[in-house]
Formats: sequence, structure tokens, C-alpha cells
Amino acid sequence: MNASSTNTVPEAPARRRPGLFRTAWRFGRTKVGVVLTGLIVLIAVVGPFIAPYTPTEFVARPFEADAAGAMFGGDNRGRDVLTRFLWGGWTLLLLAGAAAGIGVAAGTVVGIVAGYRRGWVDDVLMRTNDVLLAFPQLIAALLVMSIIGPKVWLIVAVIAVSHMPRVARVIREATRKVIEQDYVKAAEAIGLPRWRIMVVEILPNVTSPLLVELGLRLTYSIGVVAVLGFLGMGLQPPTADWGLMINENRQGMAVQPWAVALPVTAIAILTVGANLITDGLSRAAIGIDRGVEK
Repeated sequence: MNASSTNTVPEAPARRRPGLFRTAWRFGRTKVGVVLTGLIVLIAVVGPFIAPYTPTEFVARPFEADAAGAMFGGDNRGRDVLTRFLWGGWTLLLLAGAAAGIGVAAGTVVGIVAGYRRGWVDDVLMRTNDVLLAFPQLIAALLVMSIIGPKVWLIVAVIAVSHMPRVARVIREATRKVIEQDYVKAAEAIGLPRWRIMVVEILPNVTSPLLVELGLRLTYSIGVVAVLGFLGMGLQPPTADWGLMINENRQGMAVQPWAVALPVTAIAILTVGANLITDGLSRAAIGIDRGVEK
């Protein structure tokens, strides 16, 4: 037997790189964000099942703070504040989640196609994006709502369209880096269809910036939906909605602050939590790993 072969030390297997979520979880801010967001989501989902009254039931006098049987008193019409709060969260989450999901999905398609095809396809898609980016999100939403009227599907559509060009720009840049890799060139060399290359080879490799964008767009969607409700351009009475609650009860804050304080606090906690999760994902995506923060 050859001596050199007997003294050969086997190479250690390559260490598997941790995934995006596992890396992000190492940051303390991500854990705090998950706890805060999970708390509000739990309230929004479970709330309607544990609410003491129906959201349109009158249980007190308007702005009565110490009504019997109403822990947080009555709102501007005498409805139970706690019940309205417990019912109002799921509408905000549903609209914000739908708008963010649709906007990110559309932006991803546009970004990958523009980044991969390049040429005149890239120019047309990106110049169209530039036109859409010229309109501020909130102003564009208010303009459309004032013309057509506040409708649920329209709220989702307008916010989604405003998200699309921002996501597309980020995904386009990520795609342009991916298409220079050998596995993409190999797929082109063996004659794979373009759509298959974009779906199988490119899409899985832009997941990190895609998840970060999803977190950012969800945060913005929460704010826009809440502001539209506050301005009377979102869901309409008697629907229970946190943004609408703030608008309806702001005049009685001096005598009944709970009707405004509860939804404002919930929206603030949800926004902070989503921002912390997004920040953790962003740090993980760019390779920053400073250990677990205390």
C-alpha cells in the first residue's frame, strides 16, 4: 500500500451556509419584531371571536368613558370601543397584506423580465416605471379615491400599483447580477426556454432582496391603509377599522381617549415590528452578522 495514500487526511465537508431566515433570527431586533408583529396579528385574527359585542351594537352613550359592561367605554355613537378595536385589525392586515403581496409579485415579474431581456424591453418597462414613480403613493391613492370613490378592491389595486415600480427596480438590479453567473449561462447554452430560466434559475436567486422588499412594502401598506381610513377614503362606516376609528373619535379624545389610543398604539406596534423584521432580513441579506444583539 502506498504510504502517501495512508497518510492522506480526508477533507472536511464544506460548511453549509445558513439560510436568510436563520441568519436574520440571530439578530435581537428580528426576535423583537416577530414578537410585536405576532401580538398584533394575534389580536386581529382572534379578536372577532372574543369580542363581547357585535361591532354595530350600541352599549353606552356617545363618548361615555365609564359605561357599565364596556371596559374601554363607548365611541362616538355609543358602540363598544373594545369590540370595535378587536374587529378592526383584520381589515387593516388583509388590505395591507393583499396590496403588498400583489405589488411585490407584479414588481418581481417586471424586474426579472427587464433585467434578463434587457434591450428595448428593459427600456420600455423601466421608463414606464419612472412615470409611475413620479406620483407619490399617498397623493396618487387620494386622487384615485376622490375620483372613483372608496372601494375595497380599489384600495388594494392603487397601493399595489404604487409598490410595483419600486420593487421592480430592486429586482432588476438583482437579476442583472444573477444572469452573469455560470449556471444561467449553462442553462442558456443547453437551450432552456427563457421563461424557464427566469422562473427556475433567476427567481430563486433573488429571494433575499425580494423578502426584504416584501417587508418594506408591507410596512408602507399598513401606513397608507391606515391614513386612507383616517381621511375617510378607506373603509366606510359602519365597518370596524382602526384608521376609521381614529377619524371617527378624534373629536372626543379629551373625554374618551381609548377610542383613539387603542388603534393608534396597535398600528404603531405593528409598524415598528414589521420594520424590525425587515431590518433583520436586510442585514442578513447583505451578509452582516454581528452576533446576537442583547
